[in-house]
Amino acid sequence: MLFKNNLEHPSQTSNSFLKLLGMAAISVPRFTVSLLACNTPSTQKPTKSFAKKVLPKPKRRRQLDVMLIKASTTSQTPARRTANYHPNLWDDDFIGSLERAYESPFYAERAETLINEVKEIFNGMSNQNSSLLQRLSMVDSVERLGIDRHFQKEIKEALDHVYSHWNEKSFNADLNTTALALRILRLHRYGVSSGVLENFKEKDGRFLSSYTQSHEEIRSILNLFRASLIAFPEEKVMDEAKLFTTTYLEQSISKIGDTSLSQEIKFNLEYGWHTNLPRLEARNYIDIYGANTSWMTCMNKKKILELAKLDFNMVQSVQQRELQLLSRWWMESNVPQLDFTRNRYVEFYFWAAGGCIEPKYSAFRIGFAKICSLATVMDDIYDTYGTLNELKLFTNAVKRWDPSTIDCLPKYMKVVFVAFYEMMNDLAQEATKTQGRDTIDYARKVWEIFLASFMQEADWLSIGHIPTFEEYLENGKISAGGQILILQPLLTLDALLPDKLLPKIDFPSRFNETLAKTFRLSNDINSFKVEAARGEKASCVGCYMRDNLGSTEEEALDYLISLKEKLLKELTWEYLKLDDIPTCSKDHAISISRGFHLFYRERDGFTISTKDTRDLIMKTLVQNIPM
Repeated sequence: MLFKNNLEHPSQTSNSFLKLLGMAAISVPRFTVSLLACNTPSTQKPTKSFAKKVLPKPKRRRQLDVMLIKASTTSQTPARRTANYHPNLWDDDFIGSLERAYESPFYAERAETLINEVKEIFNGMSNQNSSLLQRLSMVDSVERLGIDRHFQKEIKEALDHVYSHWNEKSFNADLNTTALALRILRLHRYGVSSGVLENFKEKDGRFLSSYTQSHEEIRSILNLFRASLIAFPEEKVMDEAKLFTTTYLEQSISKIGDTSLSQEIKFNLEYGWHTNLPRLEARNYIDIYGANTSWMTCMNKKKILELAKLDFNMVQSVQQRELQLLSRWWMESNVPQLDFTRNRYVEFYFWAAGGCIEPKYSAFRIGFAKICSLATVMDDIYDTYGTLNELKLFTNAVKRWDPSTIDCLPKYMKVVFVAFYEMMNDLAQEATKTQGRDTIDYARKVWEIFLASFMQEADWLSIGHIPTFEEYLENGKISAGGQILILQPLLTLDALLPDKLLPKIDFPSRFNETLAKTFRLSNDINSFKVEAARGEKASCVGCYMRDNLGSTEEEALDYLISLKEKLLKELTWEYLKLDDIPTCSKDHAISISRGFHLFYRERDGFTISTKDTRDLIMKTLVQNIPM
């Protein structure tokens, strides 16, 4: 047993939909400073009175910023490397035109009615002594449809009942029920062992010696495949199950034709679990759910499906409003005027919104998108555009944390520094609402470590040095950005993170270390060729081949993919084990991880967002679902 049997399931309180939507209104405070740098260095943080004294009016400031940017591009500058990134795909006027069609109180009232009716369905299962499979199927459906946050009490009661029967022989007689229970109970941190799957192996070691490939059998194998994805380290039976089910399902698709079951199989094979997001799965499963025949009556199914569609559209309206706020922030920052960097704020918002659905977490989604946007600009500065001397100046400016001392920076860096400074102070104010204390110093330290890792890579590039694989990965786990992407947004959630708890979430926690390494591996596996073409030879692939002379590129990739899969199992264990870290913190951190690996499934989906990424954004953020 990898878990103790007396594990406690975290209870969560379900708020009404009306209340959640009411909390979604956001004010985005701005603490701005002048781009006109003071010649006298100061060791103190500027006060608001200082800001008011030197700050031009917004319109005048924006004009000044644009002039500074234009001046920087027309004056004599050193030769710079550029990556020729494609431009922003999302016109700001288009973002502003999103209608937010489901904000009317009428829809909220209808949703509240449906929520109560679905709760009655849950209660009816309990009163009528429904089967374990029926309870599990109900929980699985509402979770995949993205409406489970409304039924936390009912889900816990259903799973408590299922878990109470876990060790009974009759429970483990059916593969479909056992596989579904293993997956759902494990994801809810109940103590279940994958050893139960040994009961379904034949004498020859295979799970099935002969196949009927009936829909019932295929669905059982599909649930076994889904369970195998929630594997911990050294679980051989889970590896065997994944290998068998993958082959079986791939063969089944062509035999059952274009049905809802084949669509479900394709989606699960393509996106798995570590490369999937709840919002994306909800959008896909809504199309599949109605056609799936099961124990549930047609009327009950209609209620659940209507709620899923309505909830999806209502949440989408909230997210569209947040995206419009983010668009205005991005334009006012003047960073889009810099033509050498990636403009991907919509893609980053999709990443946050795909995993964090609850309307009350607006500050999390917007803050996360801001962090990613400016971190990407800095990445492009350190990787390609900036000179080594400029990078040193910018790194030191961030350490000083004083906008009156940035006169030494080139104009484009002044624009970035000011946008970064304002963002950090805005996020610190948001974090104070939850944490009850000032977290800016802790957040600054995280960013200093992040930029120091960028600086290290720039130093290696400047002298043509290729570090050892171990040396590169140790630095690369920082430069991949996991630390800044996970920690600072978590400070805006509704979980208090005292100083003694922060190190367990931040470095050197095993959870964050493992997650950060998988970020670096996924990034390099999919982008090393492009980076090598522009002269960046230090990567996981290049460093592995340097350490293992004579090894081929294919051998290096095989090793790195295997290492990443091993680390993802460790990450799953660290995520699901019970400890004193707030569950919501770990849940949001793992959704960030899943979103990252979604973007890097086949390519760098941030840098090249013209393909799959654009389509996913249209399906989840732009197009509502017909009712």
